[in-house]
Amino acid sequence: MDLKNKVAIVAGGSRDIGAAVSLRLAGAGAKVVVNYCASREQGEAVLGRIEDAGGEAILVAGDMTDAAQVDNLVRETQAAFGERIDFLANVVGGLVARKTLGEMDQDFFESVLRLNATSAFLLAKAVVPHMVRGGSIVHFASQAGRDGGGPGAAAYATSKGAVMTFTRALAKELGPAGIRVNCVCPGMIATTFHDVFTKDEVRTKVAAATPLRREGQAEEVADLVAYLASDGSSFVTGASIDVNGGTIFS
Repeated sequence: MDLKNKVAIVAGGSRDIGAAVSLRLAGAGAKVVVNYCASREQGEAVLGRIEDAGGEAILVAGDMTDAAQVDNLVRETQAAFGERIDFLANVVGGLVARKTLGEMDQDFFESVLRLNATSAFLLAKAVVPHMVRGGSIVHFASQAGRDGGGPGAAAYATSKGAVMTFTRALAKELGPAGIRVNCVCPGMIATTFHDVFTKDEVRTKVAAATPLRREGQAEEVADLVAYLASDGSSFVTGASIDVNGGTIFS
């Protein structure tokens, strides 16, 4: 998984799985653009770790649901590393809140879709014109996109299902240009996402029911992303790959 001299954007690259992806790509030799939205402190911590390890990276703030800020991310990338962009990992997303159908209004439902699905569209639209043959995109969906998610996750699950379908459509559209598009579908990964939204007893129960009898780690997801970014996966496109310890099989 040699990514030496490759330029990689990690949208949502400052915390949890995104941070692990940023660090893993930099460790493989990529020049990494670490995007963050809310916490500059977290972004600077990731940037510092990359630089301390001898890697090359920049930090760019931006809300990836806003087209102007997405375009700025691309401009900052090119100003630092040149015109060509080799890889995009879109780790942006979130549950926002658990709400049943009766508790949701239209604004909430659309805000969740915007965060998880519209961000994927805006990033792909902005980055693809600067990719050449051999480029690669990895979107992030979720096990929820497969099975509908847990209680109160209807909007989130719907948005992640949309990301998987968008991935398949782009794989067909961009394949003739030599650009691959894949999707990662994490299950129960030990991150702040589940610290906030999943009760401890539920996490314990899910881990116990998983064939591997544990939660996953962000670094294990990052290893898959690095593979999908590399030439080692040169004949893999349109795939939505599960990382859930065998909880469900697609």
